Amino acid sequence: MIHVYLDDWRRCPGGFVLARNMEECLLLLKEERIGILSLDHDLGPDEPTGTDLVLEMVRRGLYPQEEIYLHTSCPEGRQRMYEQLYKHKPDSVKLHNGPMGWDTLERIRMEKQ
Repeated sequence: MIHVYLDDWRRCPGGFVLARNMEECLLLLKEERIGILSLDHDLGPDEPTGTDLVLEMVRRGLYPQEEIYLHTSCPEGRQRMYEQLYKHKPDSVKLHNGPMGWDTLERIRMEKQ
């Protein structure tokens, strides 16, 4: 199982696989078993946003197995993603309306060493 970090700009935390855009993230969701998914919203000029990704995830029924975090600094984008995910995600997937804490990041980094 892998953990995925979607972001076009930030450095990928240890223990995560980086997806730089919606297309890369959707491919990983389709092809891999994902435990934790952490999402940015603004993915660069003329690129689909995190909201676009979430809408496509909902349409295709693609979700991680454990948790979703929203690490974006865009409050409006975070709210849109949260609302869609909250309505449609499987009950078994835990949704966080914010980024991972340092304790979670460190635990994942240590597990993947």
